[in-house]
Amino acid sequence: MIGVRTALAGTVVALAGLLVPFMAPATAGGSGQVAMARSATRDFTRPAAGKQAGYALFKDVKGIACISMKGMGGMGVHYVNGSLVDGKIGVRHPEALVYRFTVNGHLKLAALEYLVVRKAWRATHPTGRPSLFGHRFDLTPAGNRFGLPAFFSLHAWVWDKNPAGRFTMWNPTVHCPGGI
Repeated sequence: MIGVRTALAGTVVALAGLLVPFMAPATAGGSGQVAMARSATRDFTRPAAGKQAGYALFKDVKGIACISMKGMGGMGVHYVNGSLVDGKIGVRHPEALVYRFTVNGHLKLAALEYLVVRKAWRATHPTGRPSLFGHRFDLTPAGNRFGLPAFFSLHAWVWDKNPAGRFTMWNPTVHCPGGI
């Protein structure tokens, strides 16, 4: 899957200077945007459907697919659509679908991740961070575990409850099996 990571990184860098970001209308509000996001992604409850729509398994530079952090919980398994990493932010078009393991070992959709490369965002927004659902995106600096340039991202746990908060990166109830 190194090829997917490399291809995504190349796509991100190549498109970074050409992009015009999108801000959802203020009238949509957080709960309205959650409903739009759920409606737009309802067909992706299993990874096979996401794959058919152009999402591919995304691993970090060590080849780890299920992302977790001791003491924090996990995010889960990311499937990224590289063509959506285009500097635009659209509530109906998350750049990543995030799956968690069920008790029987299957993957089910738990969260959506929206992301934009910082350089692309700064090209049209010299200050501030993007936001959706009334929440500002987090900054992941360059030199990150994915080998990507600095990027802004927001996790939206619209398909699974996150006791830490709907828009918090880590979910303490998500755990990754060893070796995945």
